[in-house]
Amino acid sequence: MKQLNQPQPIIVRRIVKKGKPHGGAWKVAFADFAVAMMAFFLVLWLSESASPEQKEAISSYFEDPIGFTEGGSPSVIDLGGAVSIQVVDDPDAIPISQPEIKLEESQAQDIVDQVEHRKLYSLMNVILEQIERSPTLREYKDQLKLDITDEGLRIQIVDKQGRPMFDTGSAELKEYSREIINELAPTISRVDNRLVVSGHTDARPFPGFAGYSNWELSSDRANAARRALVEGGLPEDHISRVVGLASSSLYDSTEPYNPINRRITILVLNRRAALIMEDAEQVKPGRDQILPEASPPVPPPVAKPSGAAGRSSSAAARSTDDILQRLDGRGLTQDREEQPARPAPSKPVPAEPAPDSLAW
Repeated sequence: MKQLNQPQPIIVRRIVKKGKPHGGAWKVAFADFAVAMMAFFLVLWLSESASPEQKEAISSYFEDPIGFTEGGSPSVIDLGGAVSIQVVDDPDAIPISQPEIKLEESQAQDIVDQVEHRKLYSLMNVILEQIERSPTLREYKDQLKLDITDEGLRIQIVDKQGRPMFDTGSAELKEYSREIINELAPTISRVDNRLVVSGHTDARPFPGFAGYSNWELSSDRANAARRALVEGGLPEDHISRVVGLASSSLYDSTEPYNPINRRITILVLNRRAALIMEDAEQVKPGRDQILPEASPPVPPPVAKPSGAAGRSSSAAARSTDDILQRLDGRGLTQDREEQPARPAPSKPVPAEPAPDSLAW
């Protein structure tokens, strides 16, 4: 009975389940975390040791990274806009000789001429495009003639029947002519080449007052075109010369009275033509310029005789001196300085003819 009243022990049976074998993926994640933490603390350390200028440059990069790499940096620091490599001179390094390219003067001049030709040709294309875009120039494009010459780019603004640039006998530009020149001036000023502005007339004589001809009229018209170019924005120092040619250079030589001969020419000089013009304008010595006095010519030294000829000449000189001394002793000679000059032989005077032989 006692055994029945006693509590029975409770036996708990725990079943231990064995887990499946696992891999090492956690190691990769932990390694990434460790690298990230190392990079983070490294950035903190660099930020603390960086100067204020470097911090501002880093800030500018994060504001506009594309503009930082492609163009100039928006930062106040001139970073060059791209990665730059600084070359440090090493005194121990072996110098590397760079190959030198030597060109003859003619070859170098040809290269310069080609560059000038391309520049002026590009300027001509820009002006042609401007004529097509501008309503003002497009209306008068048949009066604008452009071509490339040996001297440079030639721009000619010609007259047309019923639409002249100037009134007859006047040097005042018409309003549309002034607008054409004013619109061409900014485009021409893109290049730093020198300009020559020339005025032309036809072969018809000027019907004005005496003393004023086509030469004066063409010069005044060229000067009016120069003023219009300056008003349009062309720097005044770009103009090298303003000339009036009257009818000496006709556009249409077959018809001297053709209105197209009345024109204004703007010549954009190339480098060669500008140098030739500058050389021609240099002051050269002329008849009115005082030249330095020439020194008198120095006679060449007399060569000393040598050999037998020298001995014979010295002997002759000694014998002559002996003869002169003997004559001096006899009183037959006088000093050469005291000798009177011999009178020059007078010409015989012709005898006068007899009175009976005179002719009347």
